[in-house]
Amino acid sequence: MNGVMAEASAKHQGETTMEHYAGIDVSLEYSSVCVVDASGKIVREDRVASEPEALIAWFASLGLPLVRIGLEAGPLSQWLYAAMRRAGLAVELLETRHVRDAFKAIPVKSDRNDARGIAQLMRLGWFRPVHCKSLAAQEVRAVLTARKLIQSKLRDVENSVRGILRGFGLKVGKTTPRGFAGRIHELVAGHPNLKMVATALLSVHAVLLREFQAFEKQVRALVRGTPGPGG
Repeated sequence: MNGVMAEASAKHQGETTMEHYAGIDVSLEYSSVCVVDASGKIVREDRVASEPEALIAWFASLGLPLVRIGLEAGPLSQWLYAAMRRAGLAVELLETRHVRDAFKAIPVKSDRNDARGIAQLMRLGWFRPVHCKSLAAQEVRAVLTARKLIQSKLRDVENSVRGILRGFGLKVGKTTPRGFAGRIHELVAGHPNLKMVATALLSVHAVLLREFQAFEKQVRALVRGTPGPGG
């Protein structure tokens, strides 16, 4: 009995001193995690909530020396990466295309297999790290994305109105943002049904234009106050 216990103790000691590598396949609710040792043998697998606290606690509970932890780049991954880095974990953010190319030989695609593959990439060093932008930089990018979205919807409405009226031989021509509605009202005068359509679409256009112009002022102020690469 003592021999069995001694063997188990030696095995555990060897496991805790050997270098280990981990892969995380991130999904919205849960992430698949795989840990392998230096020989490539899987020593731990689990599904963990896709929250920084849950992942940090899970790795802390292992009691294993982790050389590298890899996760594929993505919107949620950047958030997890930043928090895990702050917690002192040796995490790497991996370029998506490089990971996908490496996984082409995997016959069955699953979150579990992807986590296993990422862990092996970490062990072998076959990965290309991606620079993770700061949270402040990500927020600025989100603002610019929102600006582009509002502007796109504004143009969609304008183009829809132009297209509808063009079908009746009513050509809008060049207009300014403020003069667009007036030109449309001028064209649909005497066309009750077209006036009804135009009124509805112009109401949407007015809201989008107002919000875009107000948002644009805020965006410009934000960009002016954002330091450049050397700031």
